[in-house]
Amino acid sequence: MATVLLVRHGRSAANSGGVLAGRSPGVLLDEVGQQQAEATAQRMSALPVAAVVSSPLERCQQTAKAIAESLAKPVEVQLDDRFIECGYGDWTGGELKKLAKDPLWKVVQGHPSAATFPAGESIRDMQWRALTATREWDGKISAEHGAQALWVAVSHGDVIKSILADALGTHLDNFQRIVVDPAAVSVVSYTPLRPFVVRFNEHGDLHGIAPPRRRRRRAASSDAAVGGGAGS
Repeated sequence: MATVLLVRHGRSAANSGGVLAGRSPGVLLDEVGQQQAEATAQRMSALPVAAVVSSPLERCQQTAKAIAESLAKPVEVQLDDRFIECGYGDWTGGELKKLAKDPLWKVVQGHPSAATFPAGESIRDMQWRALTATREWDGKISAEHGAQALWVAVSHGDVIKSILADALGTHLDNFQRIVVDPAAVSVVSYTPLRPFVVRFNEHGDLHGIAPPRRRRRRAASSDAAVGGGAGS
């Protein structure tokens, strides 16, 4: 199967202002966020990325566009609603310091699999639709471009954390232990039996992400390297 580079959007004005933007329209990258998106795009520019898929929200589209246009072989950004931010419902637009006083906050922190936002979405449902999208896109890109293909999914912090929790084989209730910074890259390589988390919350060099090209197509091995292997 292919390898996905999970990219969180760059910093937005809501992030820097301590506001839970959620699905609010018109939330754009701030100046720092634009620089972060450009830096991430440059780090990916030499990679043979087959597709760039994005949440439809503006801050993700801005980040995805920077990546797609930086590639040696530019691609069109494709939108998928299943990568959209969690539906925070009545919490949308609230200040985080005030939301932290809501009784639901402790559930979100300690038992997120049981958390449903008022007039919004459950964290469990968010993970399910994000994983469904990731698996479907990965299968599609693998079929079209081969098991060595790379593709990018640009989404949001909680969405990416939920995908990583699944890839790490940990319960959703542990997903708050995972950190995903603005414009950070996490890399998951899917195989028939298990996913491998190749990079995590990465801000550095992405050299070695692209698998070596094989003369003949063959399925990626699901075996882990006993002893740790020689690396990329």
